[in-house]
Amino acid sequence: MTPHWSWDFEEEKKPRAGGSRAGGGTPPPPASADAGNPARAVQVRRRRLAAGALLLAGVVVAIAAASGSPHGHAAAGDGHRGPIAHPSAPGALERNGLAAVRSVLAYTSFVREGGTKGRDIALTFDDGPGPYTPALLSVLERYRVRATFFAIGRMLRYFGASTVREIEDGDAIGDHTENHPFLARLSAHDQYEELFEQIARIELAGGRRPVLFRPPYGSFDATTLRQLAKLHLLMVLWSVDTNDYLAPGVEVIVERALAGAKPGAIILMHDGGGDRTQTIAALPLIITKLRAKGFHLVTVPRLLADDPPPAGQPLPSNLSGA
Repeated sequence: MTPHWSWDFEEEKKPRAGGSRAGGGTPPPPASADAGNPARAVQVRRRRLAAGALLLAGVVVAIAAASGSPHGHAAAGDGHRGPIAHPSAPGALERNGLAAVRSVLAYTSFVREGGTKGRDIALTFDDGPGPYTPALLSVLERYRVRATFFAIGRMLRYFGASTVREIEDGDAIGDHTENHPFLARLSAHDQYEELFEQIARIELAGGRRPVLFRPPYGSFDATTLRQLAKLHLLMVLWSVDTNDYLAPGVEVIVERALAGAKPGAIILMHDGGGDRTQTIAALPLIITKLRAKGFHLVTVPRLLADDPPPAGQPLPSNLSGA
């Protein structure tokens, strides 16, 4: 498959000794001459966003003109898919999830996992949408699982139809920034722009305004937390890192997901940023084995609604090592 898009951030993901995290590696070099002129860079990004919005709007209209989504299924109590409501008319489940996120935001700026009283586990996927996202969504649909996707705004220019499909399926869509930078290395203004532009793209795709955020490379600082507060975003970290982006093999990915499985776990995987065939192959095994252990696979908002984490958890440091 010859790529016609830019996912150069994935090329920077090199493992470092002594650290297990999503992403990793060294920061990418400046993308253009505008990198030294923040105001000019913002103007360029906004023009690109406007152009992308027109293209994305066309995709949404085309999908809306087609027959209804084929992805709806009968509802079930462990996060199996139910009939898909239009995003502008959220059902009780979505409303409860949004209320739960707001409730958790009232006492913490981040979560790494939910509470431990239930049997919920959240599967989360970063760095999409991408060319492997449709196949991954097909697995989730076949097993009637709703998941949480932390999408990169710029990737919607190429693969926005997959995000529309996630919205229709009832998956949760979170903010993974517009360009996947090391946020801790950006100014407050640029951090805000990275967060806000992705939010705009999701809303243009027909989704509800994201209320969840995951930092690329696990990179954040006190400035990031202030920007998240302005935008009412809850930072979602993870309790289980499969490191699937390194393509360690299907069996290894499955083993890592199961090894960290416990009530309230948030499992980190990827649907974009590189070749995700191993993740797609591992996913059915992860789903069936987790269900065999009695876990319910749900979105992060549902996880927080069913069993929120206790207050007073210590905030981890910047996970990027940078």
